[in-house]
Amino acid sequence: MDSFDDQLKVLHVTVEMAPLVKQGGVGDVLMALPKSLCRHSVDARVLLPAYPGAMECVKNHGYSCSPLAERIHVALDYKVYSAKVYRAEVEGVPVYLLDQPELFTNPNVYPHSLSHASMMPFAFLSLAALEIPGCTDWKPDIIHTHDWPTSIVSLALRWHKHYRALRSEYDVVITLHNLAHQGIIDPSIISSWGITKEALSIEGLEYYGQANLLKGGMIVSDAITAVSPHYSWDIQTPEGGFGLHGVFSNMKNKLTGILNGIDYDVWSPKNDPLIPAGYSMDDMEGKAVCRKKLIEMCNWNDDGKPIVTFVGRMVQQKGIDILFTMLDWLMIDNCRAVVIGSGQPQYEEWAHQFSRTYPDCFWCFMGFNDEMAHLAYAGSDITVMPSLFEPCGLSQLIGMSYGSVPVVRCTGGLADTVIDFDGSPDGTGFLFSDYSTDELLKAMYRAFDVYYDKPRWQKLVRNAMSADFSWNKSISSYIDLYRKLKSGDWGNKDLSFET
Repeated sequence: MDSFDDQLKVLHVTVEMAPLVKQGGVGDVLMALPKSLCRHSVDARVLLPAYPGAMECVKNHGYSCSPLAERIHVALDYKVYSAKVYRAEVEGVPVYLLDQPELFTNPNVYPHSLSHASMMPFAFLSLAALEIPGCTDWKPDIIHTHDWPTSIVSLALRWHKHYRALRSEYDVVITLHNLAHQGIIDPSIISSWGITKEALSIEGLEYYGQANLLKGGMIVSDAITAVSPHYSWDIQTPEGGFGLHGVFSNMKNKLTGILNGIDYDVWSPKNDPLIPAGYSMDDMEGKAVCRKKLIEMCNWNDDGKPIVTFVGRMVQQKGIDILFTMLDWLMIDNCRAVVIGSGQPQYEEWAHQFSRTYPDCFWCFMGFNDEMAHLAYAGSDITVMPSLFEPCGLSQLIGMSYGSVPVVRCTGGLADTVIDFDGSPDGTGFLFSDYSTDELLKAMYRAFDVYYDKPRWQKLVRNAMSADFSWNKSISSYIDLYRKLKSGDWGNKDLSFET
C-alpha cells in the first residue's frame, strides 16, 4: 500500500459514469476503472456533469452526497459560467458532480451536431477540471481524459491563454474508447474557449480545414491508451485509423493498449439480483430458470433451440446489417433471437419488422433496460457480436461470465478476448474474420453444431465462464503507466504494443 505522500492522485474527467450517466459501454468502464483503482490504493476521483437524472440517480441508489462550499467558475464566450459542485461517494469512488443547468441539459449527452452551442458543455467540463483544486483542496497528479469530449483538457494546458501556465503541474492521459468519433468542429469555435490560434497548426488541431479535437488532444497529451492491445494496432492502419493512422505512427512511443475488464460485482450470475435464479459453472440449474423466464417474457414456447442474443447499440459499427441478414436465414428452423438496444432508425425499424414477421422466434426491445439485459445474457445460449470494428467490447465478456457463448468477428478487443473453440480445447467461443453474412453464418453453424453435442457444449460453456476478465491485470498496467508519468520515465522506449 502506498504511503500518504506517495499515493497516486488521479482525476478522471468524463461525460459518462454508470449508473449516474450512461449512454453505452464507456459509462460502465468509467464506473469500474476508478473503483478498481481505489481498491488498489490509488486516490482516484471522477469529475462528471450532473446531466438530467444524475442527481436523482444518486438519491435513488442511496449514495452519500453533499454540496461543496465553493463553486467552479469558467469563462466561455466572454461570459462567466458557474457551477455548483456536489461530492458523492459512488461505490467507494469520490465523484464531483457539476450542477450547471444552463449547459448540462441534454439527457442523451452527445449532440446530433457539433456547433458552437452544443460544444459549450464539453468545454466547460474540461476547463472545470483545471479549477478542481481551487474548490476541493485536492490536486491530482494525473488528469485522465476519455475520448474527444474531454480532450479539451490537454488542449487548454498547451494553448489556453490562462490555463497553459499550469502545464507543468499535471500529466495528462487520454483513453480512446472509439476512434470513429473525433470531435471535428469549425475552427472558429475554439477562440470562444480561450484557446489561441496557435492550436490550429498541423501539429495541433488542423484537419482538412477543420479542427479535430481528438487529434490535437492526443498530440499534446503525455500518454495515449487504447482499450485493447489489438485496437492499439488496428488504429495504426489505414483501415482502422479513421484518417489518423499517420498520427498514431508518429506517436508510438506514448501509445499503449490496455484491455478493459468487467466489474464482476455487477456481472456475475452467481450473485446477480436482477435475474430470477443465480448459478455458477459448478451449478447451472439457475440458468435453466433464467431461460424459462426469458422465454416467458418473449411469449414463446420452449422448443429446445438455441437462443441468440444481441445487446448493444443499433449502429453500423456493431455489424447490424450482417446480423439481420443472417437472422433472416436462421429464423424459424435454427434458433431464436433476442435483440435489446437502440440506435439508427433504419435498424430499429428492421428489428420491429422482424418482430412482426417472426413473432414466434424473434423478440426485441428498442432502448436500454438493465434488468432485461441481465436476463438476456442469463437466459440465452449465444451472444453475437459481428462488429465492423470493436475497440474492446463488453458484451462478449459479459456473455462469457453468464455462459452465453460469444460468436464474434476477429477484430479489436474481440480478437484479444475470445479463443475459437474449434481451434483450441481451451476455446471460449467462435470467431470469423471477413465482414460478411456468409462468414457470420458459418460461425453460427459451427456454434449450433457444438450446441447439439452436449458434452462439448458443456465444456465450452465451462471454458467461457472460467475466463477471468476482471480489472486486476489492467489496473496494474494503468498504475504502472501513472507511476512512469509521475517519475518522468514514460515515453523513453516504444511501448505501443505493451499489454
